[in-house]
Amino acid sequence: MHGDVAVGPVRSPAELRQFIDLPYRLYANDRLWAAPLRRDVQTLLSTRKNPFFEHAEVEYFLARRGERVVGRIAAIANRLHNEFHADRVGFFGFFETEPDRGGVVALVEAAAAWLKNRGFDTMRGPASFSTNDECGLLVDGFDTPPVIMMPHNPRGYADLLEGAGFRKAKDLLVYQGGSMETVVPTPERLTRGVELIRKRMGLTLRSLNLKDFAGEVDRIKQLYNRSWERNWGFIPLTEHEIDHLAVQFKPVVVPELAPFLEKNGEPVGFALALPDLNVSFRRNRRGRFLPGLARLLFDLKTRRIHRMRILLLGILPEYRGRGLDALLYHWLWETGNRLGIHWAEAGWILEDNAAMNAGLLKMGFTVYKTYRLYDRGL
Repeated sequence: MHGDVAVGPVRSPAELRQFIDLPYRLYANDRLWAAPLRRDVQTLLSTRKNPFFEHAEVEYFLARRGERVVGRIAAIANRLHNEFHADRVGFFGFFETEPDRGGVVALVEAAAAWLKNRGFDTMRGPASFSTNDECGLLVDGFDTPPVIMMPHNPRGYADLLEGAGFRKAKDLLVYQGGSMETVVPTPERLTRGVELIRKRMGLTLRSLNLKDFAGEVDRIKQLYNRSWERNWGFIPLTEHEIDHLAVQFKPVVVPELAPFLEKNGEPVGFALALPDLNVSFRRNRRGRFLPGLARLLFDLKTRRIHRMRILLLGILPEYRGRGLDALLYHWLWETGNRLGIHWAEAGWILEDNAAMNAGLLKMGFTVYKTYRLYDRGL
């Protein structure tokens, strides 16, 4: 108990429903927020359905003032992160609250105690559940809507978390390119440059083949396992997690927006962009499954979504530093324009990843949002 706020772990299906329901109430009047499908949230939080729980343990907490739920938080013990980074960092995520400092302190203390009891020395977040999911607190760029799989929160959350003892760990930069008002042609300099690289290195580009989806997923796994870097905060996806994502993405993937870069028929790079499904979700305020899914599929079929998010872009280590990422960005830019998608978000990118940030700026992208990960000692 903290003042008149009581915090306790979620222990029943009814309490889990309250945990899921809170953001739909808090953001009811925020027209920028996109309501995720409730069924997707239930799957995400399910220890039976989400392969994240094969290497993690999570406790969900609710804060109440009387009978009213005023906040929520999750404490996350991610064994894979700790093995990969050889640290004792625990995480918090799914943080939502009414503007109440006392309630926030109570929530944070409950999650901190749970993590400390498991031997962690640092509490990091928000990450829901990890850096492979929605992560970071929005600290700049509040006047534009979030894209698919990116967080959104009120301006006041940063002050509330900092008031509860958190300090900046790292900023995540998000870029935009193109325009929602008009078609922006691919820069001529970029087109000339990528054509020179392609011919000099004997490279080809192709779209994802949906008829061989399982085989394409296997190729992505091989590229992913060889392409990842030991960047700050990064953890590799497991095979089960990649398979799980593939099942989720298959109904909405646009093959032309998932290019493979090949040399002598072997993949050396890959990118994945998705139409911004939040355009549809923003019109389904309660996150209901059937009307939400029907509207989404209709919007995709009739090409009513003119925004996309570039989620993944990877190049094998032996081919880096040669401009191959530009070939993939150029493909997505050209293909997006052809499909009626004239604006893209790229990111997030760590603030100190100089090469990635410089490359995006050179291609005409600009930073338009900043998210922040926080640390607090335990």
